[in-house]
Amino acid sequence: MADRTSPSRPPGAAPTRSWWGWGDPGRALPDAECVALAALVPGAASTALAVPSIVSLELPPVRVSAPGALAHLVSSDPDDRAAHTYGKAFRDVVRALGGDLATAPDLVAFPREERDVVDLLDWAAGADVAVIPYGAGSSVVGGVEYRAGDHRGVLSMDLSGLDRVLETDRAGRSARIQAGALGPVLEAQLRPHGLTLRHFPQSFEFSTLGGWLATRAGGHYATLHTHIDDLTAALRVVTPAGVSESLRLPGSGAGPSPDRLFLGSEGTLGIITEAWMRLQDRPVHKASASVVFDRFPDAVDAVRAIAQSGLHPANCRLLDPGEAALSGVAGGGRSVLVLGVESAHHPVDDRLAELVALARDHGGTPVGGSAGSNGSAVGAWRSAFLRMPYVRDGLARMSVISETFETACTWDRFPELYEAVRREVGAAVRAATGAEALINCRFTHVYPDGPAPYFTVIAPGRRGSEAAQWDEIKAAAMRTLGEHRATVTHHHAVGRDHRPGYDRQRPEPFAEVLRAAKRILDPAGILNPGVLFDAAG
Repeated sequence: MADRTSPSRPPGAAPTRSWWGWGDPGRALPDAECVALAALVPGAASTALAVPSIVSLELPPVRVSAPGALAHLVSSDPDDRAAHTYGKAFRDVVRALGGDLATAPDLVAFPREERDVVDLLDWAAGADVAVIPYGAGSSVVGGVEYRAGDHRGVLSMDLSGLDRVLETDRAGRSARIQAGALGPVLEAQLRPHGLTLRHFPQSFEFSTLGGWLATRAGGHYATLHTHIDDLTAALRVVTPAGVSESLRLPGSGAGPSPDRLFLGSEGTLGIITEAWMRLQDRPVHKASASVVFDRFPDAVDAVRAIAQSGLHPANCRLLDPGEAALSGVAGGGRSVLVLGVESAHHPVDDRLAELVALARDHGGTPVGGSAGSNGSAVGAWRSAFLRMPYVRDGLARMSVISETFETACTWDRFPELYEAVRREVGAAVRAATGAEALINCRFTHVYPDGPAPYFTVIAPGRRGSEAAQWDEIKAAAMRTLGEHRATVTHHHAVGRDHRPGYDRQRPEPFAEVLRAAKRILDPAGILNPGVLFDAAG
């Protein structure tokens, strides 16, 4: 029998989030550490940009007001408007640091129930007010920034008030969850049932279920269940044309899946308010190890063998020599493979041993250690992974370009893609900055037919021009991915920043289908205009 939880009891307060940068403002790097980091980047600035106070910023005037019946849901407070202007990409951070909030929304709405979402959409459609769905603002692709230009006003709709697990089916290991639930809030409500969604993107603390669904986010598992799609049983979506609710089933062959229309739709077709999600028993058996390789091509071959073995490790992160050195897990030009396995039901040591043996067969040297071992490569990698967004912000304050892009390709194309990215993006960095770049790569997820490479670019920028310089570099990266038949994004979504590459990748007949769906579901064209496609073609 399903367990229904009262929606009137909030599970807990949301964490404080930085308005200008990543995550918890209390974990931002102090000035001295920013300067020390920048000293490792030749040509970087010597002083840290100050973080401006919101009261010192000139926000554009508010152009619209909500009707009285909705006024209690809506804010025009400068703090709310500033915090909902941008996502958390490098170009967002440096513009915020520069005090540029020209695209700030006029209003920010905080609905508390689905009826509020319906009422706000009804008003916005009639008032020609663009609505930008906003989960927790962790987008790194311009997904929550209004750039379309000609609406009478802009409303950012913050869904974080819809944050409850409404219903739990223990027998079916599923739960009906509101879309505004942050990762920790969601997991806290599932824990008493012995269940977990086990979807842990790097943004876990500061992103929501609805955001994961709308962007087809990648999560904890490096193999098998890599995307939130794999964990989705049914969706409930509010559109200006009505509510779409799919039927929760273990499987179905009844025509095209309605959920697939909204997964990855980035809020341009509707606002996801609830989802039935497939859960798991909480794991009790875990083991991890790391393997060092002298040659990166050998490491790639080892990961391919592992991905095709059917052993399905939960973690299978390969760091190239540059990334291994940057993370502090290995030096001397060596690559590191981080492996992890887990189970709720049976020991996993034998499976880990099989994985390590495969890596050893391809020239790897195990260096062992569990995830909790002090000083282990696994523990060092995890610490560096979780801290990296704060490091990126610290470098941004030093006008250092520090940004990433990710993709996926087939195994046969990876070696050439890897070299092309290092060559072509390196040339773009030299053209934009006059300096050499540090370009690193790691695999975040792997499949039997190919890896998902994640590239990091670090180079000194020119103060005041950092966003423009990165735009030049990013354009070169998108061209290179397209030329090598790699996807424009594996798990960061399209937003507005990836639009040029996505326009080239997407089949035109499918683009027409999306435009037709937009005309039917959002006839006034108010929902997140400019992401994925232009409604008019």
